[in-house]
Amino acid sequence: MRLIVGTIIVFVCVLGSYAAMGGKLGVLWQPFEYVIILGAAIGAFIIGSPGPVLKAVPAMFGTLMKGAKYKQECYVELLAMQFALYKLARQKGMTAIEPHIENPSESTLFNAFPTFAANHHAVEFVCDYMRMLAMGADNVHQIEALMDEELETHHQEQERIVSAMQSLADGTPALGIVAAVLGVIKTMGSISEPPEVLGGLIGGALVGTFFGVFIAYGFFAPMTASLKGTFEAESKYYLSLKAGLLAHISGQPPVMSVEFARKALFSEVRPTFSEVEAATAALPATV
Repeated sequence: MRLIVGTIIVFVCVLGSYAAMGGKLGVLWQPFEYVIILGAAIGAFIIGSPGPVLKAVPAMFGTLMKGAKYKQECYVELLAMQFALYKLARQKGMTAIEPHIENPSESTLFNAFPTFAANHHAVEFVCDYMRMLAMGADNVHQIEALMDEELETHHQEQERIVSAMQSLADGTPALGIVAAVLGVIKTMGSISEPPEVLGGLIGGALVGTFFGVFIAYGFFAPMTASLKGTFEAESKYYLSLKAGLLAHISGQPPVMSVEFARKALFSEVRPTFSEVEAATAALPATV
């Protein structure tokens, strides 16, 4: 929704103001200038991006359209899930959680929290470290270092997408100059034409510079910033899991482990202590 609203505002303000000043919108219609700029930009994007980044492009646009997929209610659910998991492990021992971590897709505990259960990476993250705990790993510092390494790898995978988008934003103004230079070369071939014809040709050439800067700073750069912000917001989901898991491994009771996890969240989506308490109190006895 933000992407659509922002796009409308950019077009209305730029093109509307140009028309209001007496400019003719028809002059801006230079399709081959646009093909040069966008075509070269897409080609450069393909050349500079590894296969996994190219495969992630459709999902990237979906992320831009939807924004961060986790709202406050998702974090309440995440904290309630952690409370249920840590309580089960504390009351009945690690053997009680083995069926859940070995076959998470059929786990009644995980499936009671649909947002979490639908996040394959988050489920795998929890299961891997709870499995390590069941196998006897109990050095908090070593486990924390391993978590940091895994989360950093995940961050780097996302950062590759952001960097590719940033390169697109950085390169488009220069490609606009390329299109403008080609337009000037074309104009020089018609140097004997009357001034009114030359004026149209020069104006068409300058559209390339305009469009390159316009598309870079009006769209590609803001899209990059939006994507980066979304990824950073979603990383807090995993940092909350990390904080809760480390607190549990260090021997904290479930309510304190969840409090550690809650404190890792951004303030705008962080549930209050009372909201988490109400959510955990409402859990069915079977969870």
